[in-house]
Amino acid sequence: MALAKERYLSTKKKTNKWIQIRANWELYVLIAFPVAYFFIFRYMPMYGVQIAFKDFTPSQGIWGSEWVGFEHFQRFFDSYNFEQVLKNTVFLSLLLLLIAFPIPIIIALMLNQVAQFRIKRFIQTAIYAPYFISTVVLVGMVYVFLSPNSGLVNHIIVAFGGDPILFMAKSEWFRPLYIFTDVWQNTGFASVIYLAALAGIDPHLHEAAVVDGANKWQRIRHIDLPGIAPTITILFILAIGNLMNIGFEKAFLMQTDINVDTSEIIPTYVYKMGIQRAEYSFSAAVGLFNALVNLVLLIVVNRTVKRLNGTSLF
Repeated sequence: MALAKERYLSTKKKTNKWIQIRANWELYVLIAFPVAYFFIFRYMPMYGVQIAFKDFTPSQGIWGSEWVGFEHFQRFFDSYNFEQVLKNTVFLSLLLLLIAFPIPIIIALMLNQVAQFRIKRFIQTAIYAPYFISTVVLVGMVYVFLSPNSGLVNHIIVAFGGDPILFMAKSEWFRPLYIFTDVWQNTGFASVIYLAALAGIDPHLHEAAVVDGANKWQRIRHIDLPGIAPTITILFILAIGNLMNIGFEKAFLMQTDINVDTSEIIPTYVYKMGIQRAEYSFSAAVGLFNALVNLVLLIVVNRTVKRLNGTSLF
């Protein structure tokens, strides 16, 4: 009797599940496309990760290539530029996290306090527009504006009695220029997420705070910041999980033979070793090392944040 009842409940549960799927089939069709995208372009290529542990040659294929284990990883760790590449990547990533991450939060909080609708929309559009500029065009603008002969910046420096600066030929200028352009291009897009989170805060909280005599700073501190704290936490975890994946295109385009000591990061190093020198197994090993570091950082930070305030990705 108990077994029959258990079978009946199991069959009923499956029937209800199929009824729900049929009732919401449009949603399943919509989600099928991103699932297929991630499966085809994100998961299936993982099959090729094994070349990081082989001496891969295109003529022999992945399965036919000789297995060498961790030889390529050891070669990367023992290479003369391992410390420099890793230091450049970590240092630039931390600077981006410390500088570029909080600026959109500040911008969103400031825009949320603007009472004039037209002024708010104008500022929001002005800071959002650079996001649509391609990286190639952005770097081209940087070269034009910072040209030692015809650049606007150097003309201003000379007008104030200074000497022209070779920005793209000096190693110490690579990181400031990279961070400045990143902030200018991506702050508007990132602030939209925080503005959306601020829009979800109950306006009655602000009304009650005004009645109690709270000023704007107090309302930001005790209402707005706690209201968007979960959003900040999630985006911070994602930023940590993507810490080592600095944009390859901009770093490669801004890189010169003179500033390579600070501009050579793991993504550009992988490109040079894998594409230019055709060392596919070695570049795959370096890329896999980079991905594993990101994965470890993501898991550690996610668990830490979850224990502290209960907000996490998984």
